[in-house]
Amino acid sequence: MHTETDFTRMRAKVKSGQSPWKEGWDKLCASSQAQLNWKPRPTEIVVRGGQGQNFPLLFNDVHASYQLALRWKISGETSYADKAVEILNAWSGTMKELNGNADRFLGVGIYGYQFANAAEIMRTYPGWKREDFARFQQMMLKVFYPKNQQFLQGHNGAAITNYWANWDLCNIAAMQAIGILCDRRDIYDEAMSYFQNGKGNGAFDKAIYYVHDGNLGQWQEAGRDQGHTTLGIALMGPIMETAWNQGQDWYSRDNNRFLAGAEYVAKYNLGQDVPFEPYIWGTGPKGDRKEQTVVSADGRPAFRAGYELVYNHYVNRMGLAAPYSAQFAAHVRPEGGGGGHASSFDQLGFGTLTATRDPEVKYPKPSGLVVRKREGKAVLSWWGAQGAESYTVKRATTAEGPYTTVAGGIKDLLTYTDAPAGNSFYTVTATKAGKESAPSNVVSFASAPVQGVYLKFDETAGTTVANAASSSATGLLPNKGLWSQGRMGNAVLLNGKDQYVQLPAGVVSKLSGFTIATWVNLESTATWSRIFDFGDDRGQWMYLTPNRGNGMPRFEVSTVYGYNAQRIEGTIAFPAKEWVHVAVTLSGGKGTLYLNGVEAGSNPAIDFPPFRLGNTPRNWIGRSQTDRDPYLNGKVDEFRIYDGALTPAQIAELAKAK
Repeated sequence: MHTETDFTRMRAKVKSGQSPWKEGWDKLCASSQAQLNWKPRPTEIVVRGGQGQNFPLLFNDVHASYQLALRWKISGETSYADKAVEILNAWSGTMKELNGNADRFLGVGIYGYQFANAAEIMRTYPGWKREDFARFQQMMLKVFYPKNQQFLQGHNGAAITNYWANWDLCNIAAMQAIGILCDRRDIYDEAMSYFQNGKGNGAFDKAIYYVHDGNLGQWQEAGRDQGHTTLGIALMGPIMETAWNQGQDWYSRDNNRFLAGAEYVAKYNLGQDVPFEPYIWGTGPKGDRKEQTVVSADGRPAFRAGYELVYNHYVNRMGLAAPYSAQFAAHVRPEGGGGGHASSFDQLGFGTLTATRDPEVKYPKPSGLVVRKREGKAVLSWWGAQGAESYTVKRATTAEGPYTTVAGGIKDLLTYTDAPAGNSFYTVTATKAGKESAPSNVVSFASAPVQGVYLKFDETAGTTVANAASSSATGLLPNKGLWSQGRMGNAVLLNGKDQYVQLPAGVVSKLSGFTIATWVNLESTATWSRIFDFGDDRGQWMYLTPNRGNGMPRFEVSTVYGYNAQRIEGTIAFPAKEWVHVAVTLSGGKGTLYLNGVEAGSNPAIDFPPFRLGNTPRNWIGRSQTDRDPYLNGKVDEFRIYDGALTPAQIAELAKAK
């Protein structure tokens, strides 16, 4: 988590007595665990959870080793290094197992990443014998890492959604840190691969469940309690910083999604209201359904160490505005370490000393501007600039401008809804001390639906399908689908066994309002076959089936393995052995299903437009995300995807086309 450059900064700031580093240093020096009279208490078997618990022996010594290591690196006094090494050697020469009930996985995760970080600081100390360092590495590889891996792979035999985000996160953090400490790039990559593509709740996009307008990212545990939402921030922060120090920028992923989560958690614990999207999941070995409908006030306010890392990266290192994280960090400053009870040892602390940095961006400006289409309107959200007092939204008819102001004086939330007459371009500026910043990035918006994918399927051979909307190769037929007479020209013929059309990754990742329309002629309407299914193997999908089991079609979207599924249930039976025009639209929150130009079902409350599925890798025509479902048996022609919802009249026109 800390580089030599970081320690150079800490030493200089403490030596010159600068605030707040000096206050952070004083906090460290006053800690009972950072003293030379600390006596390690190693034991062969550590137990967390169930009978015979003795895990305080471990976490107290872990924190002592870390704090003593900090005192050595900043003061240069080798007596602190020697004491830290004494603790590390005592445990590596004694500890053989970490057991207990399910909580043992919290133990190997939390104490694993903390212990590895303490040892990483000490690895350069000449007084730590190489053979002793190697023995410590082996302890981490034999006692901690196997259980980290076991949990992430098997989740203790429970349903994949059973364990909260912090269980995954602490084990990811441990594997990441152990990989670095032990010079095992394979373990590091294993941790980061799970962080990106894991199926459990600690994967990056699943831990930050739902990003609301204005960049407030609802934490996966927000409906549980605030002690655990703040723990999530304190665990993900070290993962972010450690990756940054390896040259990987996870902080900025998905338009600073981690900051969105931190802002949401901080805002609520500072006493302000936040929006809440109902969270539905499965518990236990069978995944019994549970639902949270409101953000939890349990434990509110929870002020936990960990926000200095968030604040100093985004604000001081990158020049972004993070108003709630800034207030939260200021409330806890100067951060201390663990103390009082077990949960307070779940983070290393002392971020005021270790993470604080001077501002590095000279002229910050707004950034991360995005636009979503909602009922034909442009919904804008952006990230603010460090120190800005207000923001101005500007619009133009070309990307080059000129831009005119459409809204000013915006302070909170950083979102604005506009209703332009036609195609428009937007940018945002910030005002600070009466001066205007440089503009943000530019985004474009088309009020009318725009066709982005148009597969005519007029090919006669090969496995590549052209996109007539952009003159590019968009579709692939992995198993050599056949070509046949279509509704207009040719069509692709799928055999119902192993043939389907594969579209590019992320083909719908930017869509909010949308239309998907196509012609199909099915040999049979097999139950749960798919006309299309866009998603992944991580419980996220958006599909249309011609038969949900009663002969009626269904459109469904879900981001949590079907638990939070939102559906349009068709009310007209889907016929076989004839050409049928089928379309799905979403405008605002209303989804509508059409058969042959006639409305066949609707749902006025769909909260998961395609962009919320992320950059889906498996986007298929004729195949389901679920392997047990049958492939589509029949012809598909004239497949279209629009950015924006067509009107009922426009859908009817498509259904009349010849």
